[in-house]
Amino acid sequence: MEIKDLLIFQNVAHHGSISKAADELCYVQSHVTSRIKSLESHLQTELFHRHSRGTTLNSEGKKLLNYSEKILLMMNEMEKAFQDSDSPSGTLEIGTVETVIKLPIILSAYHRNYPNVDLSLITDVTKSLIHQILNRKLDGAFVTAFGDHPEIEQVEVFQEKLVLISNNERISFEDLKRKPLLVFSEGCSYRANLESWLYDEGVINAHVMEFGTLETILGSVKSGLGISLVPQSTVRQLELDGAIHCHDIPDKYSNISTVFIWHAESYVTNTMAKFIETIQDAAAVDYPPLINEI
Repeated sequence: MEIKDLLIFQNVAHHGSISKAADELCYVQSHVTSRIKSLESHLQTELFHRHSRGTTLNSEGKKLLNYSEKILLMMNEMEKAFQDSDSPSGTLEIGTVETVIKLPIILSAYHRNYPNVDLSLITDVTKSLIHQILNRKLDGAFVTAFGDHPEIEQVEVFQEKLVLISNNERISFEDLKRKPLLVFSEGCSYRANLESWLYDEGVINAHVMEFGTLETILGSVKSGLGISLVPQSTVRQLELDGAIHCHDIPDKYSNISTVFIWHAESYVTNTMAKFIETIQDAAAVDYPPLINEI
């Protein structure tokens, strides 16, 4: 069995097609077919259900995919360990929640100092980002309200205060509690805190409306659609402009920490080490908030 065979197998599994895998790997289709058959012969089992639409992993194929992903990941980390240098380069795949106020400062400082690194950024909720770190789909991620996990390392970025926002400063808390909740999807720490506060206040079945971006949530709050819980630093200018009103809630639900996390068993390349160093430098400085640049 060769490492290249596992790479071919993984591509066929992900694409569900021998022809698509051949195109991506720049092989002729017959070569891919031959290597898959050789792999099946070596393991003495078929790995795919073959049908008119392509291929689908069977139970044995799923088992091999699990092993192959681990093996190829270790191979990739081994190469990084030996190819690393004092001049960061290559790619860095980072995840983030939408409201990391210092993120533009961190990214611009890193790019300025290490222009040969290709930074790739995805946005998601905390729960999903933690899952992607545990499955090594990302090099690192900015998340909120993270505790401890034996497989994850972390460094704090900053402490944040969350505020309840509405479009009317004269509305009572009792009326606020009956408003729809404008939130991100399940797994968002801000949403969890808002729902916990309302539950403890006796609001059991609050009406929830999910949105994909902070900009949409803020626009909907301004129009009077509902309420939300967001970092105060992201809405300070909107409050000064009179577009929204901020309401304080107990510290138990409003104090939250943003941290940067990565897999504890991943090899920390110089590229990654310099990124963590940049985060720590930014965390030590109190910058003016980047208000309304969302």
